Amino acid sequence: MLAGSYFLAAVPFGYLIGRLYGVDVRRQGSGNIGAANILRTVGKIPAVLTLLLDAGKGFLPVFLARKFLGLDPAWAVAAGLTAVFGHTFSCFLKFKGGKGVATSFGVLTGLSPLAALCVLVIWLVCFSATRIVSFSSLAAAFCLPFLLWFLAGRQKTYLVFGCLAAGLVFFAHRRNIRRLLSGAEPKIGAKK
Repeated sequence: MLAGSYFLAAVPFGYLIGRLYGVDVRRQGSGNIGAANILRTVGKIPAVLTLLLDAGKGFLPVFLARKFLGLDPAWAVAAGLTAVFGHTFSCFLKFKGGKGVATSFGVLTGLSPLAALCVLVIWLVCFSATRIVSFSSLAAAFCLPFLLWFLAGRQKTYLVFGCLAAGLVFFAHRRNIRRLLSGAEPKIGAKK
């Protein structure tokens, strides 16, 4: 199950969708394979498709572990973390990948839809205020462990997922954090 979670999540949907449009997104825009860079370099519909597929590869392993296999929540969390890891460190792209935000959101939706809704609201509020995807993602990731703890029955395994997923998102955004601190992080919709 864990191997399946990793390999499913390692499929670089953003990269593949970009190639369908004749674009290597690793060499365009931010160089990331996530939905934000797909939006910048390819377009809205491919970006939405990338977002849904990346979230789906986080949701599916958790859903299968919990509902189909009836496993303990710890196994669902392990499957989710493996999926986030697979997306961020894809074996198909020399262990490089996306930043794990959409995949983490998919995992979160499988664990606690209420916490996922709250994280989405935080992301949307931050994005509407700043138009900066990375800032919005970091703010949502920061809140993730707290929301999971208070809204998902204070389960320690869920708290572990929240902390590790947030840590991985912050690690993947380390260059963005430097740009945010220097005021150089680009905004969606800003003219170049």
